[in-house]
Amino acid sequence: MQTEHTELLEYREQIDEIDKEIVRLFESRMKVSERVAAYKIKNGMKVLDPAREQQKLNEVSEKADSAFNALGEKELFRQIMAISRKRQYQMLTEAGISENEGITFVDRLPLENVRVVFQGLEGAYSYAAMREYFPPDIKSYHVRTWRDAMEEVSLGRADYAVLPIENSTAGIVGDIYDLLMDYELHIVGEQVIRVRHVLLGLPGADLSSITKVISHPQGLAQCRAYLESHPEWEEEKYVNTAGAAKKVSEDRDIRQAAIASREAGEVYGLSVLAENICSSQENSTRFIIVSRLPVYQKGASRVGVCFELPHESGSLYNMISHINYNSLNMTRIESRPVPGKTWEYRFFVDFEGSLTDSAVICALRGLEAEALKLRILGNY
Repeated sequence: MQTEHTELLEYREQIDEIDKEIVRLFESRMKVSERVAAYKIKNGMKVLDPAREQQKLNEVSEKADSAFNALGEKELFRQIMAISRKRQYQMLTEAGISENEGITFVDRLPLENVRVVFQGLEGAYSYAAMREYFPPDIKSYHVRTWRDAMEEVSLGRADYAVLPIENSTAGIVGDIYDLLMDYELHIVGEQVIRVRHVLLGLPGADLSSITKVISHPQGLAQCRAYLESHPEWEEEKYVNTAGAAKKVSEDRDIRQAAIASREAGEVYGLSVLAENICSSQENSTRFIIVSRLPVYQKGASRVGVCFELPHESGSLYNMISHINYNSLNMTRIESRPVPGKTWEYRFFVDFEGSLTDSAVICALRGLEAEALKLRILGNY
């Protein structure tokens, strides 16, 4: 047993010596890599040279003693070259080569006397988010669909649009992610609204008079436990919660009730028949504020990007590594299918930071160089 233990220690000592040599060679390689970066900066050359890297990987794998080692050496050198690129991106940033042309940073976003569009009706949660985020002197109006809201901003008829992007219980609003790629708009702010559904009826109505409850499908789903306690009620799906409240008000049918916000009840003259009817009391919706211009507030602390990847092993890992390597905290990652491309996806990523931070600039350089397509969605 003692002999076996001694033999293991000898092997470990050999590995330690080899590792010291690997570290020494790695340090030497990085110094040469920095010289390469300086040459590329001086001559305006791109950091990433895919043909050169592929040639190197092929040469390395051909020298391996086994198929297993060929894969390992290929992966090792792929990571070494990725680290080298990251250092070169840092040097570009240190050289003051900017990637923020066309982007403006201001002390405060221009929110006074602006035109703001939202989807739905007065009394909807998007309306509540707008009132919470903007000062009272704005000119606001509603449209029928989220695409209509995007279109209004894109054409310059509105300065901002308020759009839901995520609910804490129902998840992401996938259509909004897709629309962000259809329109060259910029996320400049966000507002989180607590979803507090109430049951609304005509003045004079009570629970015993109700036979039908109207709401958006999500509103019905979010109050499922409450509705199941009244199996005698018929349920009707409607385009949105505020619209359901408006319908109850206009129909003047005391047997109808709507699941909507208390604010919708105030807008349409309805009475609250029941409160706290959400199955989850922690139900919130996150709204984004989008603008046609990339004007961001100084001190903005979250960056949103979207990228498409080559359909090959390890590509997502390589992209995310640019965020991790620059010590940035990734707060969200979502994927959506790329229209017209089977089994290919876009990735939407949020991470902490500002577009003026050197770490963010370095990460974005790497993402842009190695993605098939990259778009900065906003800084908010």
